[in-house]
Amino acid sequence: MDRRHFLRFSSALCAATAALPYAARAQQAPVTTVTTAWRAFELTTAVDVKDPGAHTRIWIPVPYATGTPYQRGVHNTWQVSSGGTAQLLQAPGYGVQMLAVQWPDAQAPRNVTLTSRFQTRNRRVDLTQPPPADAQIESPAALREFLKPTALLPTDGIVKTTADQITRGHQGDLARARAIYEWVVANTCRTASTRGCGVGDVRYMLTANDLNGKCADINALFVALARAAGIPARDAYGLRVANSELGYKSLGKAGDVTKAQHCRAEFYAAGYGWIPVDPADVRKVMLEEPPGDLPLTDAKVRAARVMLFGAWEMNWVAYNHGHDIALPGTAHGPVPFLMYPNGETSDGRLDSLDPDGFSYRISAKPIPI
Repeated sequence: MDRRHFLRFSSALCAATAALPYAARAQQAPVTTVTTAWRAFELTTAVDVKDPGAHTRIWIPVPYATGTPYQRGVHNTWQVSSGGTAQLLQAPGYGVQMLAVQWPDAQAPRNVTLTSRFQTRNRRVDLTQPPPADAQIESPAALREFLKPTALLPTDGIVKTTADQITRGHQGDLARARAIYEWVVANTCRTASTRGCGVGDVRYMLTANDLNGKCADINALFVALARAAGIPARDAYGLRVANSELGYKSLGKAGDVTKAQHCRAEFYAAGYGWIPVDPADVRKVMLEEPPGDLPLTDAKVRAARVMLFGAWEMNWVAYNHGHDIALPGTAHGPVPFLMYPNGETSDGRLDSLDPDGFSYRISAKPIPI
């Protein structure tokens, strides 16, 4: 690990004035402004159901409404075509909130537009300093919840064995979580052909020695290994809403964000609270940053690897931390997570990863605070 890269990126995330990230500096790029100020966004999801089946139900994820140091001020409004009804509902278990819409008549136009407004600011936990006195403290009940296995994130068998091997000799949750993070970065691979963000079937990944996929696979691997090691951890499902200010073309999306879903991860360390990580984005940098297929030794990759243990650039909005989501009123079983619009008719489930066939469009834009 290169401490100079960490300091460069951590200062970029924390600076209240212009800062130039290492990746941009390495290519002699123009100075980029990165601040800790709150930014406001408007996110619009427009759904127009094409499936001819009757009894249409739609579930659209909404931004996480509980205020945090990095996201606040969520406000949702919606418009539904005649004959439809909509309400904000919460799934049991993880408290995942969504807009649930239904139309009993298949002949009527079935469209809904959801508009969400919210504010975000860049997030970083300074792990080079002793724990701060005002660190977020989580309840024991919540921490127990984020130690439990899920259908796709088991904590026994090969997952437990692998976690024990990775963390052997490391003392304290912070050091053991870092060991897991480094192992995930070093051993996984982002696969462009994976549909959507992947599924996150951790037992399969380890048993088949197939550690490839996208963010819902790679970051789920981190979460499951951390839980198996006794470290509370959770996925954070959300959506990119703006371009990156840190010099990375691959780590942002603005305007049409229909396919900009992104899963991140967190773990809990006493004294620090929840610590953001994103090993999947390190692998995304390797695959997608020009000229592509960068090695772990590349300066941009090294900088991202250090930054993404303890920081998130908040050009992204968090939806929820849920797994095994029982969609209210569904005729089918739970979904692994809620990060895309989901839907069903009497003919079956709609393909949430096919926005053109579903169909839906999602757009994001900055707005004044």
